[in-house]
Amino acid sequence: MPRIAVLGGGESGTGAAILAKVKGFDVFLSDKGTIDEKYIRMLKEWDIPFEQGRHTEELILNADEVIKSPGIPSAAPMVQKVCDAGINVISEIEFAGRYDTAKKICITGSNGKTTTTSLIYYLLQQAGLNAGLGGNIGKSYAYQVATEHHDIYVLEISSFQLDNMYDFKADIAVITNITPDHLDRYDHKLENYVKAKFRITRNMSSDDCFIFCSDDEITVSHLNKIVVKAKMLPFSQKTEVSQGAFLKGDKMVVRYEDSECDMFIQELALGGKHNVYNSMAAAIAGKIMDIDNEVIRESLSTFQPVEHRLEKVLSIGDVLYINDSKATNVDAAWYALECQTRPVVWIVGGTDKGNDYSVLLDLAREKVKAMICMGLDNRKFHESFGGIVPEIHDVTSAEDAVRLAHDIAEAGDVVLLSPCCASFDLFKNYEDRGRKFKEAVRNL
Repeated sequence: MPRIAVLGGGESGTGAAILAKVKGFDVFLSDKGTIDEKYIRMLKEWDIPFEQGRHTEELILNADEVIKSPGIPSAAPMVQKVCDAGINVISEIEFAGRYDTAKKICITGSNGKTTTTSLIYYLLQQAGLNAGLGGNIGKSYAYQVATEHHDIYVLEISSFQLDNMYDFKADIAVITNITPDHLDRYDHKLENYVKAKFRITRNMSSDDCFIFCSDDEITVSHLNKIVVKAKMLPFSQKTEVSQGAFLKGDKMVVRYEDSECDMFIQELALGGKHNVYNSMAAAIAGKIMDIDNEVIRESLSTFQPVEHRLEKVLSIGDVLYINDSKATNVDAAWYALECQTRPVVWIVGGTDKGNDYSVLLDLAREKVKAMICMGLDNRKFHESFGGIVPEIHDVTSAEDAVRLAHDIAEAGDVVLLSPCCASFDLFKNYEDRGRKFKEAVRNL
């Protein structure tokens, strides 16, 4: 019986281990940290041996193949030992793809991928199609392949998940945009990160479709360096395209083959320039899937925003509180500020990933009346925004940040949590940060 070792016991690793078990492998899961109770229960239920708090080399290095969870860097000592032993390292997505014949719509990008993935999934649901949602969002893709049946999967795939994908193929691939992010995992080289994102187009044929933003310079410049066999379907807010999506006056126009769909921009459920791009990408995917124009319009106008992404929490004393905890990089925060029309009390901070805040200075000067830094080390914010933003404060909890924001904000203002940074200094993850922010708002 072939043996598989899984590194990491979160959503991805546990799902991969269960699929390996279902497919008859001798499987072992190892996590150097602590495994959440939920996943321990699942592993026990499926009778999968596991360990936490350590990596026992002899139980891992005797595997025929290793499935690595996306949160573990390739430079991690155990991963290096696996590679040195000549053992193949793959991702959960690669593994699950071997056992899945469903059509796959795969979305990546630095920003907007969760919203675009959720929009496409919602569209397919509204059209009555049997679709699964997975990857970097919702339930593990591998777990669904092991325990459910779907005709189509909509998969949000991060660069970390793409890193160890080789034979997996998307039927429809979407790159929303590419901006510098996670460079600490890519030797601080943008080119390495861009190449990782473009792995989503691997193995595509002329029957497949590649949806991308032709206004995004980094995406377009890399497109010129590689061969993509798939049909190219750009979306743009600047120029008309013959196939894909573009703006015409106050309408979004989508063309695919001989069919066309249009709708007024003000009818879109999600506001802001960035969400017009996300809606365009989703609408193109809808047209490829031959979904009726009326269903596309209806879906794009009734979609509810994703949690932690420009999520309106409450309005208290005419001060609107917005949870944008998912803005873990500079570009995402830029979008959040760009679509604000009221004076902003801006809550930022967390683990800096080598951020350059200079692109935010003009927006901060124009829109931000006060900045609250919620992190263990806020020096870079003070250095970058001192003299630009009238007042800057430091706190170390969501509760203190919200209380201080409430004291500063006046009627007509917005309190915006859009951190620019990863959450790992004070919180478990961006969801934990967003939920604690919302809880603090509700307790005001």
